[in-house]
This record gives sequence, structure tokens and C-alpha cells, in this order.
Amino acid sequence: MSRTDDRLLSSVSRLKAGHAAWISAGMIALCVSILLTDYALASHRAPKDDQLIKALQEQVKSDASQAPTLAAEQKRVTAARRARKSRDKAISWLLILSAAIFLTAAKRVIPSVPQPLAKKLNKNPGTQAPPLPQPSRDRQGAVPAPLDLSFVDQFVAREGRGKESAIILLQAIQAHYRYLPDEALHRLCELTEITPAEVAGTSSFYGQFRRSPVGKHVVRVCHGTACHVAGARQITEELRRHLAIPEGADTDAGRLFTVDEVACLGCCSLAPVVTVDGHTSGRLTPATACDALAPCEQTEPA
Repeated sequence: MSRTDDRLLSSVSRLKAGHAAWISAGMIALCVSILLTDYALASHRAPKDDQLIKALQEQVKSDASQAPTLAAEQKRVTAARRARKSRDKAISWLLILSAAIFLTAAKRVIPSVPQPLAKKLNKNPGTQAPPLPQPSRDRQGAVPAPLDLSFVDQFVAREGRGKESAIILLQAIQAHYRYLPDEALHRLCELTEITPAEVAGTSSFYGQFRRSPVGKHVVRVCHGTACHVAGARQITEELRRHLAIPEGADTDAGRLFTVDEVACLGCCSLAPVVTVDGHTSGRLTPATACDALAPCEQTEPA
């Protein structure tokens, strides 16, 4: 059978499913309308019937000739209520059947939507993950070598595959690679019971985890009260401009420097303060802030 024939059969099948969905939807609306109308009428009639029965019962106490009338009314009310109960039961079953037909037909009409990566990998452990973003090149234009994942294999073998080890495993991966690489996380999910959704939730909840590569040199700019007042914002902007760090990122394209804003470095008397790989520089200005990077830049190839 050709691909055109397959598409034609698929279209016809969807068309039939669409008709079934519309018919079942109409039946659902009809059943609901009948049930609601029946309920409203019963709620309106029940008090009147009860009042009539009570009135006849009072009359029978003084006039025995009214007994046949009372019996006839009681029989009528009982029969009407039993009939309504049976009718509502039948309509309820019809409503359930119509709903089942509607859901089945709707699944065939609505095209399947790709599930998130987490659900795909969770249901089908063998499913291949989508290709990872192309690695950025360094200043010489070289592409970094493929990530060595042997550390993940060894650490999982030592710590275990259970979900309770998720944080310990993520901490170890970050300590080794200095961030959480996608390749390492994919391997972690392949080797353990931890799902991609759980990895994403844990790594985004705790501020200690990084999902993007960190530079070779880490620059921390203090944004505590004293440093903020002394111009920490201007210093941060000048460092980012000097290192050509893109908007929304904290690391330059060559992955040499990462600029972090921190709450306090404990050197308020030297405000504003910057540390580069742990070395502190204080009383900086936007004009002198980049001088703190000079020792690191001099050691890097041009």
C-alpha cells in the first residue's frame, strides 16, 4: 500500500471518528439536559405531592370515605418516583457510554502531541534523547573534546541507582565537571532510577546547581548593601562589557570568565569588592575593575 493510500485511509478514519465524536457529544448534552430537567421537575413536584398526601391523611382521620383517594394518590406518587428513578438510571448509563465513545473518538481525531523529553525517557528508557546543542568554540576556534562520562559510571556504581541518591549524585557531577552537563545528566538517567523530570526539578530548585558551563576563572562581584551603594552595579556592567558576555548569560563565549553576583563577601570596609578565583580586590571603580582580571588574562593565550 502506498503512502498516499495510507494517508487517505487515515483521513477517512479521522473523518469517521470526528462524526462519532460529534454524535456522542450531542448525546452527552441531551442526557445531561434530560437529567437536569427531570431533577428540576421532581424538585418542584415533590413538595406539592407531600402536601397533598398530608392533607388527605388529615381528611381520612375525620372522613373515612377519603381513604380510597389517599391510596390512589400514594400509589400514583410512588409509581411516578419509581419511573423517574428507572429513567434516570437508564439515561446515566447512556451518558457514560456516550462519554466513552466521545473520548475514544476524540483521541483519534486530535493529532498526537509530542510528549516532553522527561515523559518519553521515563516511559521508554531506550528512547534516544534529542541532539544536544553544538558545543561552543574556544578563542582559537577549536571544538572541545567529547565529555568523558566515565566519572558518572564510576560514581553511580559506588553510590547506587536509587532515587534517594539524586542530590548526592548531582553534587558529585557538578563538583567534577563544575556544572551539570546535559550529556552527564542523560547518562545519569540511563544508569539510575532517577527520571529526567526529577533531575530537572532538583537542579532548578537548589541554587547550588548550574546547568550552564562555568568559566575557567570565576569573578564574584559583591552586591551587598555597602558595595551596592558604592557602585557594584556599574562595576558588574563594565566587567560584562569588557568580557563580551551576552545578555542573559554569565559566562563569556570562550568559557574563560564567569561573572557572578553574590550577596556579600564580608569585606564591607573595602566596598565595592570583587574576587577573581578567590583573590580579593577592593575600593574599585568601573575604570579600575577590569584591572583585577589582568593577571588571569595575561596567562591566557591571545
